[in-house]
Amino acid sequence: MLKLKDIHKSYQQGQQEIPILKGIDLHVKKGDFLAIMGPSGSGKSTLMNIIGCLDQATAGSYKIEGTDISHFSDNQLADLRNQKIGFVFQNFNLMPKLTACQNVELPLTYMKVSKKERRERALEMLSLVGLEDRSEFKPMELSGGQKQRVAIARALVTNPSFILGDEPTGALDTKTSLQIMELFREFHQAGKTIVIITHEPEVASLCEQTVILRDGNLVQGGA
Repeated sequence: MLKLKDIHKSYQQGQQEIPILKGIDLHVKKGDFLAIMGPSGSGKSTLMNIIGCLDQATAGSYKIEGTDISHFSDNQLADLRNQKIGFVFQNFNLMPKLTACQNVELPLTYMKVSKKERRERALEMLSLVGLEDRSEFKPMELSGGQKQRVAIARALVTNPSFILGDEPTGALDTKTSLQIMELFREFHQAGKTIVIITHEPEVASLCEQTVILRDGNLVQGGA
């Protein structure tokens, strides 16, 4: 499913090259429910950006479903993100002027899906996350947990190859966090591949596997 081999990432700071990731090997199999843990500054966000095709490695190879995407153009990466990856972010990233249903429809708009099918699929996803009665509500009318459910519905609407959650419980209280993780677990049990980036041990413990990143190296788990 996802295979990262000897991934390095560094950034230029003046004349100095700052290494962030130092040879990451990671294999995520179809149907895995994986947590990537690490303290602030460990390289989690950088690794998330590479897994999510939001950035490219300085060196190493990254294959998604057998295709090496290491040298893809920006346009190819954008298409890949929309077709293969469902993102769930800490701060929800919902469009404030759109309803819950319209927010869920957005990825399908980019894929040129008809208006009728977009709405049908969006309502189906909202029903799956328990928000069928909130479809016409705007984000400001929803609680934090409900906003994250909308974000999960949006991530699922394109039937992506995998879900990538970047601190998806970071803006939620403990009870709501557990509810959101239970929702992820249900989708995992239905066959979805899910990767969660987190600094919270409680969240990681609810996933099936955990790898730990420290100072740009995987110190537990991996390939």
